[in-house]
Amino acid sequence: MSKQDKRQKLFLVLGAFFLCNALIAEFIGVKIFSAEATLGLKPFEIPVFGQTYSFNMTAGVLLWPVVFVFTDIINEYFGKKGVRFFSWLTAGLIAYAYLMVLLAMNTESADFWKVKETTSGPLNMDMAFNAIFGQGLWIILGSLIAFLFGQLVDVFVFHALKKKTGEGNIWLRATGSTLVSQLFDSFIVLFIAFYVGNRINANLSETAPNPWSMELVLSICWVNYIYKAVMAIVMTPVLYGVHYLIDRFLGKELAESMKREAHLGYEEAAITKA
Repeated sequence: MSKQDKRQKLFLVLGAFFLCNALIAEFIGVKIFSAEATLGLKPFEIPVFGQTYSFNMTAGVLLWPVVFVFTDIINEYFGKKGVRFFSWLTAGLIAYAYLMVLLAMNTESADFWKVKETTSGPLNMDMAFNAIFGQGLWIILGSLIAFLFGQLVDVFVFHALKKKTGEGNIWLRATGSTLVSQLFDSFIVLFIAFYVGNRINANLSETAPNPWSMELVLSICWVNYIYKAVMAIVMTPVLYGVHYLIDRFLGKELAESMKREAHLGYEEAAITKA
């Protein structure tokens, strides 16, 4: 296999995994789950803003740390151009998904599908669909804005740390950039999705969920961020493992060459701006 073929296959695989995780995170993010109950533990009851909260998080947090780890890996081998390409492509696909869900919500349901009999009684499938995906639209919009902003922050911090530490300390630049970018991402997406979005939905529909208070939004933001920060550290061995596999696939010479090219791209951009 030629060097160019290896470059292209790596770019495709990293990008496909990046896109897949980002899109799935958008659609599952509407669910709020209890981490303690899932693990069979008692609520931790963390004191935040004068109240106690547990690890109740959006299901999207299961995948967003993975997305940001792959951002750092793409950054390492393909530089700013690679990250920028997949960031805009992902944003475009998220916007496309937003429009398709909106279109589906505005179709007229078939009569036989509208109501489903369950052991708990009749379930209005049309209302349930619109309630879930209607809330999900604000998750998508908030995530889109937070994603693009977080990516910009992640790229900047990653290469600022790499410039200071050199080729070593992969964990420092990858984990450090993720910790900073996820701080912005966590607050932006939840504020738009569950504070702004819920209030607009409540004014437009009687079936919309009750609006969240600012205290509840901020508390979940912090709980989500704590989780993401822990996951960024926990996933450090995974980061090294992926780097090892990629280096083996590319070969030492090609891997080092691609890393130098990626870093030089930032150096040249900095010189041009100066």
